[in-house]
Amino acid sequence: METKNMDYDMPFMLRFDNVANYENGEVNILDRRIYPREINFVKCKTHKQVAQAIKDMVTQSAGPYTAAAYGMALAAYECKELSYEQQKEFMNDASYTISHARPTTANRMEQITQNAIKVWETALQEGKKADQEIAKDTILSLNRRYKTMDIVGKNLADIVNDGDKILTQCFGETIIGTLFRNLKKQNKTVKVFTAETRPYFQGARLTATCIYQMGFDTTVVTDNMIAYLMKNEKINLFTSAADTITKKGYIANKIGTYQIALLCDAFDVPYYVTGIPDKDKEGFDDIKIEMRDPDEVKSANGIMHTLDKVSAIYPSFDITPPELIKAIVTEKGVFKPNNLDEYFKTETKRFY
Repeated sequence: METKNMDYDMPFMLRFDNVANYENGEVNILDRRIYPREINFVKCKTHKQVAQAIKDMVTQSAGPYTAAAYGMALAAYECKELSYEQQKEFMNDASYTISHARPTTANRMEQITQNAIKVWETALQEGKKADQEIAKDTILSLNRRYKTMDIVGKNLADIVNDGDKILTQCFGETIIGTLFRNLKKQNKTVKVFTAETRPYFQGARLTATCIYQMGFDTTVVTDNMIAYLMKNEKINLFTSAADTITKKGYIANKIGTYQIALLCDAFDVPYYVTGIPDKDKEGFDDIKIEMRDPDEVKSANGIMHTLDKVSAIYPSFDITPPELIKAIVTEKGVFKPNNLDEYFKTETKRFY
């Protein structure tokens, strides 16, 4: 009996093959920079092109994890005619290139790429096609991640009350699908406000699209409307995913998350972070903030809207301290951010 993939009842862009896919020495990645107005897949014929696509924000949130895995399949395809030692060196170089395309999540990305090397080794020993075996393992990884995040989604859905007004930030990828899939199962009706998330508009284009496609009342707001919302719309709950959750409860997420958390504190709105804590990051100083090209701030949808000589800065993430977070919602339950030691006391199942 064929097992159903965990992307069932998900919106278009969260279906496995629509995040990214691999076939015959080519990785295809959904171009989230133009979705949903256009549906186009960026074709990558080398692993370096995959790394560049990740760096260029063709895909983001958890999308790079899928692209990275398929990028390693492509690397195996690229080097298949080389000697074993040359292949090994090639795969190790590819692992570093892909995993470090964006520095803030390099530790998580490296788990993906290093696992791909193990699959590559086993495939060679068993006389199998390494690229195909890595591609198959990627589907297993996706099912594992979606299953874990379904538990996280249920844990957060249990907190949400019927009729709540929810504020989101950026695009949390899998948790968006699993949260609202669980809310539907619980027959809860909510109204969602999605912060647009400049300069790439992930909230407006990706989060709002997914939630709308799942049948929920969805309203896009600009990033500077949050205080107005909290005062006039009476937001009940703010939630976001996190690119990093340290042991001490500091989280890194899309730039602007910290200021929303400050407003939550001022308006007594609980902020729930979703995700899997990182055992290899202790606290604030272990988070590296990616600084992106300032010109990305000076444009919108490819159109420059400042004078050329005007300066800009673009930190891609900011750090929210634990005192501004109500709780961190994980697959093991709901934890206070200053009590994540309890999370690590029990075995953490493989995620990536």
